[in-house]
Amino acid sequence: MKRKSLGIFFKGAGMGAADAIPGVSGGTIAFVTGIYEELINTIKQFGPGALVVWQRDGWRALVKHLNLAFLIPLLAGIGISLVSVAHLALWLMEAHPLLLDGFFFGLVAASGMVVAQAGDRWKFWYLFPLLAGLLLARMLPSLMPLVLLLGNEATIVMVAGCIAISAMLLPGVSGSFLLLTMGLYGTIMGAIRSFDITIIMLFGMGCVIGLALFSRLLSWLLRRHHGFTMQLLLGFIIGSLPVLWPWRELLRYQVGPSGQMIPLEYRYLLPSDYAVLTGASAQIIGVVLLMAVGILLVMLLNRRAGKSTTLDSTNTAQR
Repeated sequence: MKRKSLGIFFKGAGMGAADAIPGVSGGTIAFVTGIYEELINTIKQFGPGALVVWQRDGWRALVKHLNLAFLIPLLAGIGISLVSVAHLALWLMEAHPLLLDGFFFGLVAASGMVVAQAGDRWKFWYLFPLLAGLLLARMLPSLMPLVLLLGNEATIVMVAGCIAISAMLLPGVSGSFLLLTMGLYGTIMGAIRSFDITIIMLFGMGCVIGLALFSRLLSWLLRRHHGFTMQLLLGFIIGSLPVLWPWRELLRYQVGPSGQMIPLEYRYLLPSDYAVLTGASAQIIGVVLLMAVGILLVMLLNRRAGKSTTLDSTNTAQR
């Protein structure tokens, strides 16, 4: 069955929009839209083996080997969305942070339910990868400021790209949020908006390295230890939810080399406590409504992805 490139493009646009927002992962969108494992396995195909296929069987075989019918519209959607959403994301974060957090809290929470349902039958020892995912999701942000100790600016940007793209492949782990905790979110988003070629190239080189290494690890884990990996991903998603809780107070932060504030620790509040502390409206109705919209969107996307998978399998069997 011929792929619907427009549908893949919009899935990529969703991933790009998520990746532009600190606290949300493009990997989450890939999972709920049913393209996660195909994405990981497609990225893994880029390597020395692709050159062998090209030399042996020609261009057509290479296009099929690299799954370009899937990858090109997906990357186009991600790229266009990142550039366009870069402006909108920064504005929303400043103008409507509670509403934005509410929407993505609902989206990520529902994604956790989708991942839980997609895993193998529960086994007691799955508790260990689940807890490992939870702990890693909580520890990663506090470790990110150490990247700034590398000193050389070019090295820092490349390492940041490697870490951020690896995180973006994980549902629940936000590459943008890790960039924020490194103190580099404004730098990278600003470079994208202003087309700063030097920073974009350095960041891109780090992304290529991260994709090459991490996609192979994830592909191997999904192929050899699928149940274990799904529980690990579920742990990442659950562990990332506090970052998106709308009503929170920043307790501890660090000032980055360019004067930017790097959040290190939050206190999570009830809406009433938030209103008393800040003197501002907790916007309960709006936040809860957008949480529900996020949950509904994930349920609809996952349902549609399930139907598409079933249809593709049926068509393949009839061939």
